[in-house]
Amino acid sequence: MLVLRPVQLTDLPQLQRLARQSMVGVTSLPDDSERLRDKVLDSCTSFEQHVQSPGPENYFFVLEDLATQCLVGCSEILATAGFSEPFYSLRNRHFNSASRELNIEHDVPALSVCQDLSSHTLLRGFHIDATLERTVFSELLSRARLLFIAAHARRFSDAVITEIVGYSSDEGHSPFWDAVGKHFFDLPYVEAERLCGLESRTFLAELMPQYPIYVPMLPQAAQDCIGRIHPDGQEAFDILEREGFETNSYVDLFDGGPTLFARTGNIRSIARSHSTLASPGSSIDARGRYLVSNDSLENYRAIVADLDYVAGQPATLDARMCAALKVSEGSPIRLIAL
Repeated sequence: MLVLRPVQLTDLPQLQRLARQSMVGVTSLPDDSERLRDKVLDSCTSFEQHVQSPGPENYFFVLEDLATQCLVGCSEILATAGFSEPFYSLRNRHFNSASRELNIEHDVPALSVCQDLSSHTLLRGFHIDATLERTVFSELLSRARLLFIAAHARRFSDAVITEIVGYSSDEGHSPFWDAVGKHFFDLPYVEAERLCGLESRTFLAELMPQYPIYVPMLPQAAQDCIGRIHPDGQEAFDILEREGFETNSYVDLFDGGPTLFARTGNIRSIARSHSTLASPGSSIDARGRYLVSNDSLENYRAIVADLDYVAGQPATLDARMCAALKVSEGSPIRLIAL
């Protein structure tokens, strides 16, 4: 059985393995033991704190195979994207140009560095073992974060965003970076993303041009990258799109990948999940497959389970499910159909 749970310091060696396997652009999962250690300790502190409103907390989850005790994925929630440091994006908006004398009027798309999204909750760090891609466990890894937000709503903003990794070639070549960022840093895309993971996006973002970048002046290859998803990021995009997330007028500062946005209360796994009580049982005549979580904080757990659930009644869970979720008779749980 696979279970999603909060990260622990003992997970550090396996996290380094996941970091080495993650795709370029997932800067929140750096292949560096000290940075990963800091992230784990920061997450542990976040789960322990008594919080009444969203702040700098970072909630880091891992997906564990209970039979082998092997980690096969990880994902995160940053409670407030721009709380500890500015959260920079590129705003993709049209500027109107007009000439009364010539009777000409047209819109020119332009990219501008901004901090518009700083107050939103940020989903990031999604990575799953290649053998589990496009399975229900990808849904568990991504959507169980949303069930956690539903259970602890006061810890999070009323809007949630995520940045989907933009296009780059198999060799790590990004046409968007080459046309924009490289002129200001003289760094390859892969190296810039590595530095962002080790240090901070802020020091690079602050060197980006503060004036609008007119899109028609960029090479066509770079224009084609604006809002384009890296093939390996498509699954993360698809899962959240089904949750009600939508693309907006913001793209990633370095690779031009799309930013997804949703009002927290409108997200499917939050708005449609059911709260009920656990009822241990010896046998289950399963009628459907569900994501199931407890409502705990430090001991948060989530699994995929085949259940016979009737709305408004307790959910019968077998012994393995109860053990994985760390629940007993009458414990509050939350579930949503897959």
